[in-house]
Amino acid sequence: MARPDLLAAVDLGSNSFHLQVGRVDGGQIYPLDTLREVVRLGAGLTSEKRIDRATQARALEALERIGERLRGLPRSAVRVVGTNTLRVAKNAPQFLREARAALGFPIEVIAGREEARLIYLGVAHSLPPSAQNRLVVDIGGGSTEFIIGKGLEPLLTESLYMGCVSYSLAYFPEGRIEKSRFKKAELAARQELAGMAGEYRNAGWQEAVGSSGTARALESILRENGYTGEGITLEGLEKLKNLLLKHERADPDRIAGLRKDRAAVMPGGLAIMLAAFSELGIERMAVSDGALRHGVLYDLLGRAQHRDMREATVAQFMRRYHVDAAQAERVRALALRIFDSISSDEKEPETERLLLDWAARLAEIGLSVAHAQYHKHSAYILSNADMPGFSRMEQQRLARIVLAHRGKLGKMQDAGLEGGDWTLVFALRIAALVLRNRTDARFPMLRVEGDKSGYGIDLPQAWLEENPLAAAALETEGKHWEAVDLRFSVNSLSEKKVAQLRG
Repeated sequence: MARPDLLAAVDLGSNSFHLQVGRVDGGQIYPLDTLREVVRLGAGLTSEKRIDRATQARALEALERIGERLRGLPRSAVRVVGTNTLRVAKNAPQFLREARAALGFPIEVIAGREEARLIYLGVAHSLPPSAQNRLVVDIGGGSTEFIIGKGLEPLLTESLYMGCVSYSLAYFPEGRIEKSRFKKAELAARQELAGMAGEYRNAGWQEAVGSSGTARALESILRENGYTGEGITLEGLEKLKNLLLKHERADPDRIAGLRKDRAAVMPGGLAIMLAAFSELGIERMAVSDGALRHGVLYDLLGRAQHRDMREATVAQFMRRYHVDAAQAERVRALALRIFDSISSDEKEPETERLLLDWAARLAEIGLSVAHAQYHKHSAYILSNADMPGFSRMEQQRLARIVLAHRGKLGKMQDAGLEGGDWTLVFALRIAALVLRNRTDARFPMLRVEGDKSGYGIDLPQAWLEENPLAAAALETEGKHWEAVDLRFSVNSLSEKKVAQLRG
């Protein structure tokens, strides 16, 4: 990957969409341009967990405007992430297809703990270095992330399904604030926190930091009303709650520091923050300018400088699940060799190569569960485990390719494999099959060809005779590909032909 001078991150949050463009200089990122679009994606979720059409239209218009700012940047310099609403919406796949077209760049929906990791990365880069533990609290539109970390490394990450948009809609309909409603909102948030509060208190921290819009808005209101000099305090939050109860709504004309575009979601955000202070025993919280989009930028910079968190995760999974590293390397090398032989028409060969590389190294993690049907165990782990650095879509695609690398392909037709996936599946299947004896014997001379109709391989006749089990498996392989309407052929090469090809 080239090392771009400009990087851009887009955060498709449940309340607002944010664009951040930065200039890279000396391993640091300096902000150049920002854009914020208040979309309230989370407010458009119906009771059936579908984003309504009016909200989709508003979001698509915002994405077109963001797309204008991104024009001219290479794909490798831009990362777009979706958060809670796009995690839970049942019609997210349909919306994302339109969203990608409007924006002009791919969109990744990230898991809650991956969101937490990226938030911490953004906050840590915005604060002075410290050897002490920090607690970071990020109240978003649909979820709230809690992270304890040291330096640039998160130690504990958690994402809870509560946010300023969802809580404001649920407990303060039409903006009306009553004491009983506020009590219910705080209690609900405290119940969400109860399951993780003990672990976080035991880990401990020396500094609490709030990030993103809710924390910054709360600090601004507390300061403007004389409830704090700097940061957020428990006393200040209680005074603000009493002020809201007095006015019976979050009224920007009567409450100093409250922006009109923040008023509708302020009560829910305040209730969650009060619950966090109460359950975690926080007395004072600093506020950071760092947020998810800044973490995405630094993570993108790491990838450009070959410090990809995904690579670290793959290595860690190989250790955790006791993968045979020598066999994984053999399969990886041959799978990539096969892929390189037939991938000339791929639009993003480097991205596809990375996915195949990871799939080859992780294909056998399921052996730690059971040998029988191990590929299914591998795919289950890849689908459901927390994998720092990976988006949910990357995890699901990785799982599909690993699931399809052995066994009957006919069962994979409804698994969501797309056009380019079949080439990765083919490369991994053939590599695993040819190397089934798990030795360091020299690779056979192998010629591969492939197109939209299917694939073919040429192998030395001598090798096929010396490896009857592999030869028999290759013979059966044709039936598997026939089940998915793709051709597969194996041709044997005479010694004379092999000598000519090796030239």
